[in-house]
Amino acid sequence: MPSHEDDQPQLGFMFQATPPLRRIWTVRELVGAARARLEREYTDVYVEGEISNHRPADSGHLYFTLKDGDGQLRVVMFRSQARLLRFKPANGMQVIARGRVTIYESRGELQLSAEYLEPKGAGALQVAFEQLKAKLAEEGLFDRERKKPLPAMPKRIGIVTSARGAAVQDMINILRRRHAGVEVLIYPAQVQGDNAAAEVAAGVKYFNRARSVDVIVVARGGGSAEDLAAFNDEALARTIFASEIPIISAVGHETDFTIADFVADLRAPTPSAAAELVIDSQQHIQQRVGDLSDRLVRATRYRLLMAKNRFGELAQHRAMARIRDHIGLRQQRLDEAGFRMHRAMSAAMQFYRRRVDVAATQVRAHDLRRLLSAMRREAESASARLVSAARKGLIQDRARLEHASARLHALSPLNILERGYALVFDAAGNVVKDAAALSAGEQVRTRVARGEFTARVEK
Repeated sequence: MPSHEDDQPQLGFMFQATPPLRRIWTVRELVGAARARLEREYTDVYVEGEISNHRPADSGHLYFTLKDGDGQLRVVMFRSQARLLRFKPANGMQVIARGRVTIYESRGELQLSAEYLEPKGAGALQVAFEQLKAKLAEEGLFDRERKKPLPAMPKRIGIVTSARGAAVQDMINILRRRHAGVEVLIYPAQVQGDNAAAEVAAGVKYFNRARSVDVIVVARGGGSAEDLAAFNDEALARTIFASEIPIISAVGHETDFTIADFVADLRAPTPSAAAELVIDSQQHIQQRVGDLSDRLVRATRYRLLMAKNRFGELAQHRAMARIRDHIGLRQQRLDEAGFRMHRAMSAAMQFYRRRVDVAATQVRAHDLRRLLSAMRREAESASARLVSAARKGLIQDRARLEHASARLHALSPLNILERGYALVFDAAGNVVKDAAALSAGEQVRTRVARGEFTARVEK
């Protein structure tokens, strides 16, 4: 059995062991190390959650929190990635964020540096479309009362589209077939890609500045939602709304809808349909002109018939009888003047004939040829004076007759009625000249320029 002394060295050996060294971290060092470890371990992760505390900064960075039950994670998306988003994040939106996990050293908080964000259950393009549609609808850009009417017969049509696309060729062929006289101006623009919306807007602005067309067609053939994304641009929508020239949107197929369709004055399901809607065919126009001509002829005949009937009604009134009597009296006076002129001419001719006979008797004693020549000149002069006097008398009588007719027309009740006056007849058909001659309750008949009506006297 070992002695007590033998145990002493062993105990001394055990108590002489050195304690392990401890490392003291600074807060910055520990957070930095944890950050480096996290960033190496979680470089590309997808996180799903609900957005809350969304705070977009003036710098363009986005700050929000992703919540899932009781858990939450702060997220930052820097401007370089945020400007690529096709929708606007909002509180309550369920999204999937992709990025790397890191630690914000100033507060020691775990956060996700997001590089990509997409809505849960719907594509980013669809969400952006719905958001912009709701915004512009609230501002009134889709209101029907703000739509401009299309011209019935445009002489020039402006088309903003790709110059190399099949859509523009189809439109030109249809326009030439429907109406060869219409002029088409094309503004070439990209209809797909990052610069497409700006180029289409530039085409709309160009036609508005130049005032060279009567209507504008914004056209593009069919494609996917990504292909048509340029026509869901807010700046393009506001340019279309501000256009003073009517705009037809013809983008995609019949089932495709874009923001440009809602803002434009008219939506065409396809570019070919836009070519058919923008102008009527020449044959249709000629048919319409013929129909309008027939309607005009029928309306004219109807108006003439109605005027004849009204004239017949007016001719039955005693006022018209008095007018006819005045006209007959003037015609009788004209006839009497003609008779007097005829008698005067006959008397003058007899007088000169007698003088010729006397002269013929006297000529035997003188040079017959000289006397006849003198008498012939005298007779011609007298005949000329007689004719001149007769013409002058006729002109004077005609002037007096025309003057009397003009005065008679001025006094015509019909002419007076055209100036807004009216003829009032009592129950017996007599013209009322004194209101005192009427009694209360008596029914009168009033004749105006176009028609007549009855009324009851109230005093």
